[in-house]
Amino acid sequence: MPTVSAIIPTHNRARTVLRALHSVYAQRVPVNEVIVIDDGSSDDTVERIRVEFPEVVLICQNQHGVSHARNRGIDAARSEWLAFLDSDDEWLPIKVETQLNAMRDYPTFRICHSNEIWIRNGRRVNPMDKHKKHSGWIFEHCLPRCAISPSSVLLHRSVIEEFGNFDESLPVCEDYDLWLRLTAVLPVVHITEPLVRKYGGHADQLSHSRWGMDRYRIRSLEKLLAAKTLTAVQVRQALEELTGKINIYLAGARRRQRENEIAIYARKKTFYHGLLESSSLPGVAEAVRTEEVRACV
Repeated sequence: MPTVSAIIPTHNRARTVLRALHSVYAQRVPVNEVIVIDDGSSDDTVERIRVEFPEVVLICQNQHGVSHARNRGIDAARSEWLAFLDSDDEWLPIKVETQLNAMRDYPTFRICHSNEIWIRNGRRVNPMDKHKKHSGWIFEHCLPRCAISPSSVLLHRSVIEEFGNFDESLPVCEDYDLWLRLTAVLPVVHITEPLVRKYGGHADQLSHSRWGMDRYRIRSLEKLLAAKTLTAVQVRQALEELTGKINIYLAGARRRQRENEIAIYARKKTFYHGLLESSSLPGVAEAVRTEEVRACV
């Protein structure tokens, strides 16, 4: 039987992390270990977990962010498969069983995700068409936004060993960054059945914590283009998405009169529009790396 580690990062979410843990232990096919990384909580998260779930592998650290916390969990995990769960979400009881069955049906695949039930401010809502999940080669669908929910993923640990883990320099959009890197080179299995309850609308969501989230997606796309791992088609797709996001971010910076950012992103706009219109797409990676060096001088 394949082994599975559940990895749950948390920060000041004593109530919801207990709900998340109850959902893990309610799995029809149990996981082999449960790892919670407490990222510097100041509430009673640690004490409540120790009392109610003494069997949990509990890692406590100063606050370093969700990417660092997930990576600590990955390093500690001993199982073949890694399953992530955000501490404000919960799994349905058939989640692990359904995904392991799917991976047996698709033995060459190493990434699996599923549909979700969305709860916003206590009420169920329907995702919009732009949030539709996909199977197979989904890189293009991952470019506009995060197309894979971390709470729905089952990931073979060899994927992390081969392609790297979450980028700890990104305070948000770290999942967008990882899925782009992975789906550029790997296909995924998508299960249409909802296997996760995903809760939103609360004030401590990371997506509510920063203005201009697209700046981190822009950074992810620049990194990806510089890595020289994309096909020619993917390069053009990434450049088109990058220029679009720069235009949107630049408009927001102008509305807020952020002069320094206006200068930075206006230059990026000119540079990347020029690359997109040129006929030298095979040289994009080198051009992007040169621009990154020049921008730091």
